[in-house]
Formats: sequence, C-alpha cells, structure tokens
Amino acid sequence: MTEHPDSPAAARAERYRTHSAFSDPGAHAGLLHAIGTDFAALHQVVGNLVDHYRATPGGVGAEQQADIDRRWVAAQLDELVARRAGPLADPRPASCRLGGCCRDHSLLAVAILREHGVPARTRLGFAGYFTPGYRSDHVVAERWDAAGGRWRRFDPELDPASYAFAVDDLPVGRGSVFRTAAEAWTAYREGSTDLADHGVGPDTPFAGPAFVQRYVFADLAHRQRCEVLLWDGWGAMASPAAAGLDAEQVALTDELARLTVDADAGDETAEQRLDALWADDPRVHPGRFVRTDSPTGKVGRTDLELRRTEWSGERGLVLTVAETA
Repeated sequence: MTEHPDSPAAARAERYRTHSAFSDPGAHAGLLHAIGTDFAALHQVVGNLVDHYRATPGGVGAEQQADIDRRWVAAQLDELVARRAGPLADPRPASCRLGGCCRDHSLLAVAILREHGVPARTRLGFAGYFTPGYRSDHVVAERWDAAGGRWRRFDPELDPASYAFAVDDLPVGRGSVFRTAAEAWTAYREGSTDLADHGVGPDTPFAGPAFVQRYVFADLAHRQRCEVLLWDGWGAMASPAAAGLDAEQVALTDELARLTVDADAGDETAEQRLDALWADDPRVHPGRFVRTDSPTGKVGRTDLELRRTEWSGERGLVLTVAETA
C-alpha cells in the first residue's frame, strides 16, 4: 500500500535528505553531485573508490590498511583526491583507492544520494549471502521510495549478475538474506539461534550475543544519522571481545531491538521512543568521545567533535591523528 506523501513515515524520511556530519563531503560536494543516483552508478563508483581490507583478493597495501579508521566522508574524499584527482567514476588503480569495508561502501552511496536530495541511510546487520551457513556482519543502505512509500534496502557492493535476489531491493524481515542487528537479537532472545554463526567470519572469534549486542546499538546510531565506525564503542555497548553481558545490558538491548523492529514496521510510537532514548540516555548514544578498537590492532580514544583520535602505542605512548586538516 502506498503511503500518503504527508504520512508520518514520509515526513520522517525527510530527516535523511540532508547530510549528517559523517556523510558531508565538505569541499568535494561537486564530485558527488556528478554521480548518478541509479543503482548501477552507485555500485560502480563505490567499488571504484574502496577496496575491502579483508575481502579484497590478495589483500590491500599498507597505506590502504591505514585508511580503515577514516570515518568522515570529507576526509575520505580528501585522501582520494590527493591520490588521484578527477571524477570519482574514472577508473583508478588500487594504490589510488581507499582501504575500507562495507560501512564505507554504503556510507559513500548514501552520501551521493543525500547530495542529490534523496533521503538515504545506512543499516547494520548480518548478511547470509557471503559465506554458506554463516551470517557475516555487514552494512547496507536504504533509500526512500516516495512512490512506494517505503524504504528500499540495497547493497551497493553487490554485482546484480552474481546474485539470485534483487540486490537493489533486498527482501526485508528476519528470514531474509540480510537481517538487521535488532532482528538477529530478537531471534536470539526467542531461542531460534545462539548467534554463534553471526559475526565477522567463521575464521574469527568475533561472534555471538555480545558481538551482536554492539551492532544493535550501532545500528540505532546509524539510524539516527550518526554513522560511526563498526569498531567504535560507547555507553552500554559490550567490548569487542566480551564473553558475556550483564542484566542491565540485556534489558536495554531487548528494548532497543524491540523498538527498532517495530519502528522498521512503521510504528511511529516506537520511532518516537527511540528518538527519546537517543536524546536522553547516555548509555545509548555516544558523547563527544568514543573508544575505537581498530582492526589494525590499535586502541584509541576518538574525539568526535575535533575529529581526531589518540592512539595508544607501545609503552603507553600516545599518537594523535587528525582525520581532517
């Protein structure tokens, strides 16, 4: 059923039409505006700009490994332009691309859409289409379909010719090829999964309830236009290698997961409750500082206002790295 253009869902979608602090391209707005908004254009460009630091055959170079902690699109574009000037759709060698992950592919696609005034957002969850029998942590994107009155979920990383489902209009719901973190958590609490097969990959220790719990919080952040890195942490989020969760963490995660599932189904009351928790509960939203547990092995304290990270080094040394000039 088509939503009326003045419906609560359509009105709420308007908040995603403009840039967040993370998706704002800064001085490079023109580069994003030159890219089309159809799926083929988004897929081609994000693949041209970012190589996945884990999934790229043969791996990525040392410079690209250092890229993965860039969280601001403006800083990513600064570096891409420094490595090779010109239109973003122009083919570029691997040395002129960024190292990154699904978060960066999807956020760049969202940034392009927002630059064209198209409401768009990123979502965190688990995809069942990379490794048989396993749901890999993943970030996809959603764009508002005004004609259909719904969010249209898509994965800009995927080549449509390689998958049996519509990669530009992913099926939704807990049994679909991509389930949100909230859906995964709800399935766990209902007893239908132990979440042992939900994580970074079967070759890593990062899986299970505590890992998924982090993504329930991070998905809410992205839903609130705070598109943090996947390894940023704050408030009541479990640590990346946590063995378990306390009762307060479980209760709060239950509430956030339930509200997110209901909000995704169109429940405006749930949307309003999520907004209130985000605004008022320091356990739920990041403050000025977040802890960054980088896959590179570094641990840092990131100042989201000044856009810089203090990395802890050997013997307690601290290296401060600014993400933008």
